[in-house]
Amino acid sequence: MINDKSSNGPDWHGTTILAVRTDTQVAMLSDGQVSMGQTVMKGNARKVRRIGGGDILAGFAGATADAFTLFERLEQKLERFPNQLQRAAVELAKEWRTEKYLQKLEALLIVADKETTLVITGSGDVLEPEHSVVAVGSGGNYALSAARALVGYETDAETLGRKAMQIAADICVYTNGHFTVETLDV
Repeated sequence: MINDKSSNGPDWHGTTILAVRTDTQVAMLSDGQVSMGQTVMKGNARKVRRIGGGDILAGFAGATADAFTLFERLEQKLERFPNQLQRAAVELAKEWRTEKYLQKLEALLIVADKETTLVITGSGDVLEPEHSVVAVGSGGNYALSAARALVGYETDAETLGRKAMQIAADICVYTNGHFTVETLDV
């Protein structure tokens, strides 16, 4: 049987992105591994960055070129709706779902500003996590579980995120220990 990605959805292995929100800080972390099949192609990729003039953290899982296209589109939406991350995210999700060109893009985005953390998907979803942590990618569930377990014991978002990411890197073969970290004070 042929694995038809259009019916099963994209295969999101190959990265781990984690966002952690505390009362004083938002931290977004990614590992640096880029894999092609069973081969590690690069170990220090940067999958988290600042957008929107530096006031928004954004990370991606999936195809790099697709993610950059989506980052550019999100930046355009943020120019149209300044200081309205949720509105810009919804507008991006609508375009992503309805434009034929964008429908073929395979990526998931996590974005965060001082007030909100969101996951944006190609199926038109804009999800605000129920808890103060969210993760995507192959090691996402490992990082998410570790971060949720640490929330009651660690108050610094970056420290909590690094501990959770290290656990994910120890478990997931598609996640390494070379982390990119961006933070915002809230």
